[in-house]
Amino acid sequence: MEKKSNKVINTPYDDVFRTLLNDCSELIIPVINEIFGTHYTGEEEIIFAPNEHFLNQQDGEEEKRITDSSFVIVGDEKKRFLCECQSIADSSMLVRIFEYATQIALDQGETVQNILRVEIPHSALLFLRSRASTPDKMEIEMKTPGGTVRFDVPVMKSQRYTIDEIFDKKLLFLIPFYIFSHESRFEEYDKNEDKLEILKAEYIRIVDRLDEWMRKGSISAYMRKTILEMSGKVLENIAQKYDNVREGVKSVMGGRVLEYEAKTILNEGMKQGMKQGMKQGMKQGVQQGLQEGAIKKAKETAWNLHALGMDDNTIADAVNVQVALVKKWFAEDMV
Repeated sequence: MEKKSNKVINTPYDDVFRTLLNDCSELIIPVINEIFGTHYTGEEEIIFAPNEHFLNQQDGEEEKRITDSSFVIVGDEKKRFLCECQSIADSSMLVRIFEYATQIALDQGETVQNILRVEIPHSALLFLRSRASTPDKMEIEMKTPGGTVRFDVPVMKSQRYTIDEIFDKKLLFLIPFYIFSHESRFEEYDKNEDKLEILKAEYIRIVDRLDEWMRKGSISAYMRKTILEMSGKVLENIAQKYDNVREGVKSVMGGRVLEYEAKTILNEGMKQGMKQGMKQGMKQGVQQGLQEGAIKKAKETAWNLHALGMDDNTIADAVNVQVALVKKWFAEDMV
């Protein structure tokens, strides 16, 4: 039997989307409220489903697809959601939503006697680029022997949101993608220093407001850092041809992390690691799961601090391990 090929569909923006979901999962709640008109408080439990699905093709092969987000929000009732992040609209979007939604429904379905019960998740699209002609919702219609079934796929357009709206509606999840609203003027900014200063001033406002939210306890230092780091990743990709734009915006978003900030970030990261470790511990033993989750987060934090220019001794002190272990981590990961 021939080995079936797996095709992975992935973009840098998908990676940022999933990183935010994984590391700052509570940020998705206001997005869901905005898209679906729900009224979640942010205290609800979010349960993530595996994001890899194998789709059966007509030629008999299976194609591996990675969904951006499939999760359940546990409030007064459990609701399953599916969100896809799209940088460019194309004719296959609804096909992919249908494929993912039906596969998720099958994965979660159950057969009772002679009835197969499946539930299509509440599905939505986040458009990073949009035009006046971009619809506010799309629709999927299925004709079945029992009648026609139709459901909406609402659309969120990130370019429509101003900085004030993002903070007023608590849509901090959109901050890394805010740069898309300026994409059409990159060449102008790149050649005109005065206009570039206006763009930089917007990002100074964003950083200042994130700092204010952190001081008030509305977000953590870890969350602030993740939002800014993911903003940098989007910027690197979208503005790769515009050096002045890229370096100018980075100059106001970056800066060295002070040692006390590093320790705060580490402690919050360790909590995240312990959470993941507890889930893993159900299968592998609680102690082992906690330990592996904590070590993984410590290594990730060490690499983040290294990327921000900290020396090995300061990093070791921040993550509370020996310098030799930090050097070992870096050496192993660079092999």
